[in-house]
Amino acid sequence: MIDLPPVGVGGAAFGNLYGPVPDAVAEGILDAAWAAGLRYFDTAPHYGLGVSEERLGALLAQRPREEYVLSTKVGRLLEPNPDHVPGELDTVKGFWVPTARRRVVDLSPAGIRASLAASLERLGLDRVDVAYLHDPEEYPRADAHAAIRTLIELREEGVVAAIGAGAKDVEVLVDLVRGAAPTGAHGGPGLDLVMVAGRYTLLEQPAWPELVPACAEHGVGIVNVGVFNSGLLARPQVAPDAHYEYGPAPAAIIERATAIADVCTRFDVDLPTAAVHFGRRARGVVNATFGLSSAAEVRQLTERLATRVDDGLWAALIAEGLLPDGVVAP
Repeated sequence: MIDLPPVGVGGAAFGNLYGPVPDAVAEGILDAAWAAGLRYFDTAPHYGLGVSEERLGALLAQRPREEYVLSTKVGRLLEPNPDHVPGELDTVKGFWVPTARRRVVDLSPAGIRASLAASLERLGLDRVDVAYLHDPEEYPRADAHAAIRTLIELREEGVVAAIGAGAKDVEVLVDLVRGAAPTGAHGGPGLDLVMVAGRYTLLEQPAWPELVPACAEHGVGIVNVGVFNSGLLARPQVAPDAHYEYGPAPAAIIERATAIADVCTRFDVDLPTAAVHFGRRARGVVNATFGLSSAAEVRQLTERLATRVDDGLWAALIAEGLLPDGVVAP
């Protein structure tokens, strides 16, 4: 398994997520992250139709390549868009970028290899360290397994150091962990990593019953992302109109998050700080990666990571039925 730094920076903001991100802001994010000692960066062709890879690659090219770990994703090729209208933005997926490119799903062996090659060209770098299959829940299961076999081949060929799958669907990740476990052509391992999005958080832990044991059994590390549950846990007090899963949060979700926040208050820690620490300390997690949209957010994250959290908090949450017993690593 690749040795990932414990904390990473997600690349969605570099692709203009939720609005235009000026070059100076993107550079500020990278500079602040580097100054804070963060050395794992994750991107994808999907993020801004390649803009994230282009920006992040240009900024990282100014740093020693041996000092950081970089991951990208496969599954979607980018092609010229014949319907492009100059000045028109593609905001359907949340990224504010021109419509000059379009996403095309291709999980064939040739498509996976072409995706990785195109990512390297956009990044302007000679290699990435990790390649994840992006959103396997969106594809037929047999196609996802075939794509993982191609990634195993790429790892065996030395093209990448580690492979994984990134999804918010726990069932799919469990299936891929177990399905890839029988190994590649030369008896090597299956997946090295799974990137779990919003399913192993202080609010909810659907990854806990099956995915965590499956990963432990097969030597797969968990990269934890989306630990704020679409922003629900990002404020000390849960807003009554908070969003969850891209829509208004149900009353039961608001009630649960509020109860967690109340326990946090008793231990003199705010809800976002507790969410950050849980994201790092949940059992089986080797890395927590955070989407950061400004240098100020980088500094806020590092302050939260440096804040001491009393272990009694986890025991209190377990006692009140708000966390499963054993989920926080000692």
